[in-house]
Amino acid sequence: MATKRSKRYQKAAQLVEEGKSYSLADAAELLKKFPAPKFDQTVTLSFKMGVDPRKSDQMVRDTCALPHGSGQDVRVAVFATGDAAEAAKAAGAEHVGYEDLIKKVQEGFTDFDVAIATTAAMAEVRKIARVLGPRGLMPNPKTGTVTDDTAKAIKEVKAGRVDYKLDKNGNISVAVGKVSFDPTQLAENAVAIVESVLRAKPPTAKGNYVQAVTMAATMSPGVEIDAAVFTR
Repeated sequence: MATKRSKRYQKAAQLVEEGKSYSLADAAELLKKFPAPKFDQTVTLSFKMGVDPRKSDQMVRDTCALPHGSGQDVRVAVFATGDAAEAAKAAGAEHVGYEDLIKKVQEGFTDFDVAIATTAAMAEVRKIARVLGPRGLMPNPKTGTVTDDTAKAIKEVKAGRVDYKLDKNGNISVAVGKVSFDPTQLAENAVAIVESVLRAKPPTAKGNYVQAVTMAATMSPGVEIDAAVFTR
Protein backbone atom coordinates (compact mmCIF):
# COMPACT_ATOMS: atom_id res chain seq x y z
CA MET A 1 0.00 0.00 0.00
CA ALA A 2 1.45 3.35 -1.07
CA THR A 3 2.13 5.92 1.63
CA LYS A 4 -0.27 8.85 1.44
CA ARG A 5 1.77 12.06 1.45
CA SER A 6 0.60 15.41 2.81
CA LYS A 7 -0.10 18.31 0.48
CA ARG A 8 2.94 20.07 1.96
CA TYR A 9 5.16 17.11 1.07
CA GLN A 10 3.72 16.90 -2.42
CA LYS A 11 4.37 20.61 -3.05
CA ALA A 12 7.96 20.18 -1.86
CA ALA A 13 8.43 17.15 -4.10
CA GLN A 14 7.39 19.23 -7.11
CA LEU A 15 10.39 21.49 -6.51
CA VAL A 16 12.83 18.57 -6.85
CA GLU A 17 13.78 18.00 -10.47
CA GLU A 18 13.27 14.35 -11.38
CA GLY A 19 16.52 12.56 -12.14
CA LYS A 20 18.68 15.48 -11.04
CA SER A 21 21.39 15.35 -8.39
CA TYR A 22 22.44 18.47 -6.50
CA SER A 23 25.55 19.94 -4.93
CA LEU A 24 25.41 20.25 -1.14
CA ALA A 25 24.98 24.02 -1.44
CA ASP A 26 22.14 23.72 -3.96
CA ALA A 27 20.43 21.02 -1.89
CA ALA A 28 20.55 23.26 1.19
CA GLU A 29 19.07 26.15 -0.82
CA LEU A 30 16.31 23.89 -2.12
CA LEU A 31 15.35 22.64 1.35
CA LYS A 32 14.85 26.24 2.44
CA LYS A 33 12.28 26.68 -0.36
CA PHE A 34 10.10 23.75 0.71
CA PRO A 35 6.79 24.54 2.44
CA ALA A 36 7.55 24.30 6.15
CA PRO A 37 5.58 22.80 9.07
CA LYS A 38 5.18 24.72 12.32
CA PHE A 39 8.43 23.47 13.87
CA ASP A 40 12.11 23.82 13.06
CA GLN A 41 12.92 20.63 11.18
CA THR A 42 16.20 18.75 11.54
CA VAL A 43 18.21 18.42 8.34
CA THR A 44 19.86 15.04 7.85
CA LEU A 45 22.43 13.55 5.49
CA SER A 46 21.79 9.88 4.74
CA PHE A 47 24.50 7.70 3.22
CA LYS A 48 23.98 4.38 1.44
CA MET A 49 27.30 2.65 2.02
CA GLY A 50 29.05 0.01 -0.06
CA VAL A 51 30.41 -1.93 2.91
CA ASP A 52 29.18 -5.07 4.64
CA PRO A 53 27.71 -4.21 8.07
CA ARG A 54 28.03 -7.88 9.09
CA LYS A 55 31.83 -7.66 8.98
CA SER A 56 33.46 -5.98 11.98
CA ASP A 57 36.45 -4.88 9.92
CA GLN A 58 34.14 -2.87 7.66
CA MET A 59 32.44 -0.91 10.43
CA VAL A 60 32.26 2.83 9.77
CA ARG A 61 32.06 4.88 12.96
CA ASP A 62 33.43 8.27 13.93
CA THR A 63 32.63 11.75 15.21
CA CYS A 64 32.50 15.07 13.41
CA ALA A 65 32.65 18.60 14.81
CA LEU A 66 30.11 20.69 12.90
CA PRO A 67 31.49 24.17 12.16
CA HIS A 68 28.09 25.75 12.85
CA GLY A 69 26.79 23.37 15.51
CA SER A 70 23.86 20.99 15.17
CA GLY A 71 21.09 23.23 16.50
CA GLN A 72 20.16 20.40 18.85
CA ASP A 73 19.63 20.71 22.59
CA VAL A 74 21.95 17.85 23.56
CA ARG A 75 21.21 16.17 26.88
CA VAL A 76 24.29 14.56 28.44
CA ALA A 77 24.63 11.83 31.05
CA VAL A 78 28.02 11.35 32.69
CA PHE A 79 29.13 8.28 34.62
CA ALA A 80 31.86 9.50 36.96
CA THR A 81 32.88 10.12 40.56
CA GLY A 82 35.01 12.65 42.41
CA ASP A 83 36.60 15.55 40.53
CA ALA A 84 35.45 14.26 37.13
CA ALA A 85 31.85 14.26 38.35
CA GLU A 86 32.13 17.78 39.76
CA ALA A 87 33.69 18.99 36.49
CA ALA A 88 30.82 17.40 34.55
CA LYS A 89 28.23 19.20 36.68
CA ALA A 90 30.05 22.51 36.21
CA ALA A 91 30.20 21.94 32.43
CA GLY A 92 26.42 21.57 32.23
CA ALA A 93 25.76 17.81 32.11
CA GLU A 94 22.09 17.09 32.74
CA HIS A 95 22.71 13.83 34.60
CA VAL A 96 25.84 12.96 36.62
CA GLY A 97 26.33 9.89 38.77
CA TYR A 98 27.87 6.48 39.02
CA GLU A 99 26.28 3.49 40.73
CA ASP A 100 23.04 5.43 41.24
CA LEU A 101 22.89 6.46 37.57
CA ILE A 102 23.78 2.95 36.40
CA LYS A 103 20.93 1.54 38.52
CA LYS A 104 18.56 4.12 37.04
CA VAL A 105 19.54 3.09 33.49
CA GLN A 106 19.09 -0.58 34.41
CA GLU A 107 15.54 0.33 35.37
CA GLY A 108 14.92 1.84 31.94
CA PHE A 109 16.07 5.48 32.17
CA THR A 110 17.53 6.71 28.85
CA ASP A 111 16.37 10.33 28.81
CA PHE A 112 19.63 11.65 27.34
CA ASP A 113 21.27 11.96 23.92
CA VAL A 114 24.93 11.30 24.77
CA ALA A 115 26.57 9.22 27.49
CA ILE A 116 30.09 9.97 28.69
CA ALA A 117 32.10 7.85 31.13
CA THR A 118 35.50 8.08 32.77
CA THR A 119 37.95 5.26 32.13
CA ALA A 120 37.51 3.94 35.67
CA ALA A 121 33.72 4.01 35.43
CA MET A 122 33.62 1.84 32.31
CA ALA A 123 34.05 -1.39 34.26
CA GLU A 124 30.59 -0.85 35.74
CA VAL A 125 29.07 0.95 32.73
CA ARG A 126 29.68 -2.15 30.59
CA LYS A 127 27.03 -3.88 32.71
CA ILE A 128 24.39 -1.69 31.04
CA ALA A 129 25.71 -2.13 27.50
CA ARG A 130 22.58 -4.09 26.57
CA VAL A 131 20.52 -0.99 27.40
CA LEU A 132 22.80 1.68 25.98
CA GLY A 133 24.19 -0.20 22.97
CA PRO A 134 20.99 -0.67 20.94
CA ARG A 135 20.20 3.02 21.42
CA GLY A 136 23.63 4.14 20.24
CA LEU A 137 24.43 5.55 23.68
CA MET A 138 27.29 3.31 24.81
CA PRO A 139 30.41 5.37 25.64
CA ASN A 140 33.30 4.61 23.30
CA PRO A 141 36.92 5.82 23.25
CA LYS A 142 36.73 6.21 19.46
CA THR A 143 34.00 8.83 19.77
CA GLY A 144 35.66 10.65 22.67
CA THR A 145 32.96 9.62 25.14
CA VAL A 146 35.30 7.54 27.33
CA THR A 147 37.55 10.18 28.84
CA ASP A 148 38.74 11.56 32.15
CA ASP A 149 38.35 15.13 30.84
CA THR A 150 34.58 15.13 31.20
CA ALA A 151 34.26 18.92 30.92
CA LYS A 152 35.95 19.00 27.52
CA ALA A 153 33.82 16.13 26.19
CA ILE A 154 30.61 17.81 27.35
CA LYS A 155 31.54 21.12 25.75
CA GLU A 156 32.33 19.37 22.46
CA VAL A 157 29.05 17.47 22.21
CA LYS A 158 26.97 20.47 23.25
CA ALA A 159 28.80 22.71 20.76
CA GLY A 160 27.83 20.46 17.88
CA ARG A 161 29.94 17.34 17.70
CA VAL A 162 27.93 14.54 16.15
CA ASP A 163 28.56 10.80 16.29
CA TYR A 164 27.66 8.47 13.45
CA LYS A 165 27.72 4.73 12.94
CA LEU A 166 26.93 2.28 10.17
CA ASP A 167 23.58 0.60 10.87
CA LYS A 168 22.68 -3.03 10.23
CA ASN A 169 21.32 -2.17 6.79
CA GLY A 170 24.56 -0.53 5.66
CA ASN A 171 23.37 3.05 6.02
CA ILE A 172 24.57 6.11 7.95
CA SER A 173 22.32 8.99 8.98
CA VAL A 174 23.72 12.21 10.48
CA ALA A 175 21.99 15.44 11.51
CA VAL A 176 23.63 18.48 9.88
CA GLY A 177 21.56 21.24 11.44
CA LYS A 178 18.12 22.85 11.35
CA VAL A 179 16.09 24.24 8.47
CA SER A 180 16.32 27.64 10.19
CA PHE A 181 20.09 27.65 9.55
CA ASP A 182 21.46 29.78 6.75
CA PRO A 183 21.94 27.61 3.60
CA THR A 184 25.69 28.28 3.72
CA GLN A 185 25.84 26.98 7.30
CA LEU A 186 23.95 23.82 6.34
CA ALA A 187 26.21 23.26 3.33
CA GLU A 188 29.41 23.76 5.35
CA ASN A 189 28.20 21.38 8.05
CA ALA A 190 27.32 18.85 5.34
CA VAL A 191 30.76 19.17 3.74
CA ALA A 192 32.37 18.48 7.13
CA ILE A 193 30.31 15.30 7.53
CA VAL A 194 30.98 14.02 4.01
CA GLU A 195 34.71 14.56 4.47
CA SER A 196 34.58 12.80 7.85
CA VAL A 197 32.80 9.76 6.40
CA LEU A 198 35.31 9.58 3.54
CA ARG A 199 38.21 9.70 6.03
CA ALA A 200 36.60 6.92 8.06
CA LYS A 201 36.80 4.43 5.17
CA PRO A 202 37.95 1.05 6.51
CA PRO A 203 41.14 -0.33 4.90
CA THR A 204 39.20 -3.48 3.98
CA ALA A 205 36.45 -1.63 2.09
CA LYS A 206 36.43 -2.53 -1.59
CA GLY A 207 34.65 -1.07 -4.60
CA ASN A 208 32.16 1.78 -4.33
CA TYR A 209 32.55 2.93 -0.68
CA VAL A 210 29.71 5.49 -0.73
CA GLN A 211 26.93 4.55 -3.12
CA ALA A 212 24.51 7.44 -2.60
CA VAL A 213 23.90 10.47 -0.38
CA THR A 214 20.58 12.20 0.26
CA MET A 215 19.79 15.42 2.14
CA ALA A 216 16.35 15.78 3.70
CA ALA A 217 14.48 17.61 6.43
CA THR A 218 12.26 15.82 8.95
CA MET A 219 9.08 16.09 6.88
CA SER A 220 10.47 16.71 3.40
CA PRO A 221 11.35 14.57 0.40
CA GLY A 222 15.00 13.66 0.00
CA VAL A 223 17.29 15.57 -2.34
CA GLU A 224 19.87 13.39 -4.10
CA ILE A 225 23.44 14.67 -3.83
CA ASP A 226 25.74 14.69 -6.86
CA ALA A 227 28.15 11.74 -6.74
CA ALA A 228 31.07 14.10 -7.47
CA VAL A 229 30.77 15.23 -3.85
CA PHE A 230 31.57 11.82 -2.37
CA THR A 231 33.55 9.88 -4.98
CA ARG A 232 36.82 11.81 -4.63
